[in-house]
Amino acid sequence: MQQDQTAWTRREFCRVGAMGIVGAALADPRAALAAPAKTRVAIVGTGIRGSTTWGMNLVRDAGEFVDIVGLCDVNPDRVEVARRWLGGAVPAFTGFDEMVRAVRPDRVIVTTVDATHADYVCRTMDFGLDPISEKPLCTQAEQAQRIVDTEKRTGRRLDVTFNARHEASAMKVKELLLAGEIGDLYSVNYEEFLDLDHGASYFRRWHGLKQASGTLLCHKASHHFDQLNWWIDSDPVEVTARGRLNRYGVNGPQRHANCRLCPHKKACDLYWDITSSKQMMELYVDCEDQDGYFRDGCLYRREINIPDTYSVQVTYANHVLVTYSLNAAAPYEGQAIVFNGSKGRIDVRNYNRQPWQVPHESEIRLTRSFKDSVVMAADPQRGESFEHGGADQRIKRMIFDPGVADPLAQRAGLKAGIMSSAIGIAGYTSIDTGRTVRIEEVVRL
Repeated sequence: MQQDQTAWTRREFCRVGAMGIVGAALADPRAALAAPAKTRVAIVGTGIRGSTTWGMNLVRDAGEFVDIVGLCDVNPDRVEVARRWLGGAVPAFTGFDEMVRAVRPDRVIVTTVDATHADYVCRTMDFGLDPISEKPLCTQAEQAQRIVDTEKRTGRRLDVTFNARHEASAMKVKELLLAGEIGDLYSVNYEEFLDLDHGASYFRRWHGLKQASGTLLCHKASHHFDQLNWWIDSDPVEVTARGRLNRYGVNGPQRHANCRLCPHKKACDLYWDITSSKQMMELYVDCEDQDGYFRDGCLYRREINIPDTYSVQVTYANHVLVTYSLNAAAPYEGQAIVFNGSKGRIDVRNYNRQPWQVPHESEIRLTRSFKDSVVMAADPQRGESFEHGGADQRIKRMIFDPGVADPLAQRAGLKAGIMSSAIGIAGYTSIDTGRTVRIEEVVRL
């Protein structure tokens, strides 16, 4: 719905507002204290992220603020699985416009294939609704500009679900930077390394196709580029990048369509048995005959056309220099991030999975020039309900709970989504062309 443009004076607003509260209380004394109406949300894209993180888990984590009123997916079997997981009462559709017109949501959560996010985000705004988009917001320059222009034309509000801003170590670093603990920021080195389980998983899925994901610089690294933009508190200006496919795709010794039916499974050190997961079997294998999508696709299929190893340099408007790297075939998993400033340095080490025992999963070292060096732990919340160390729960509350404060400016809107995607798009363009790419070539805000 479009917002009412009627201009009210403060006195009129207070008078009418008070009359409404008093009238409601006279009719029912409990009405004045009633909770605000829940946000009616519809979900387009019912893969694992849409059906669990923003489906079942959204109800679990923020059910007092949200009602899921519609589900949509181009695969009719998959949307029915998601409907069943949500209790069987939520209407399911294969047509997006049909769903929106039928269930009349307040907001739409977009969790489709990356390359289609822009289409659904813009269509949602054209309906007069506020979209919530999974990362990345877009994968092409044309999409970025279309989203910017559509938001300007419609006046809608967009949220992008950068849950990495809500991780414990990320928030602690932001607090240290805001407090000026290392003075003026000079440079940041960000190393992301994914092991042969997690890293390989991207190449089993549609993410291994550039036309679907925009490479890992758009999909996976969009979280990291957003963190950098948020920490540095400035806009990226230009990007130079290199990338290479070292481990997967054509580099494999043998190949097949997918793991499950592969005649080479006994000889493959990265064979993955999808049949061991009831959830994956229901959501993907049982739905294959509708679209031919293999969730356990071969890591070595020739169609894979994205790098698994990246090196990126980014220059910011405030002159901060960033060096970023991503390796999707490492022996263990984590992050090493370094911030160099005029008064000191921050070292962050996040261990997600490693073959040895460490005292803390996240360790932050603050070293002040000519002074002390202090190590602090920023361990995540634990338990089955705390995905990404509690970051998923925090971002849901921030989006849907009107009472949650935002002192660290973690809520991410259009500019955050566009700038993160723009670095990724500029990055793969630089890889393709061998030249430095300016952000203004990708999008103009």
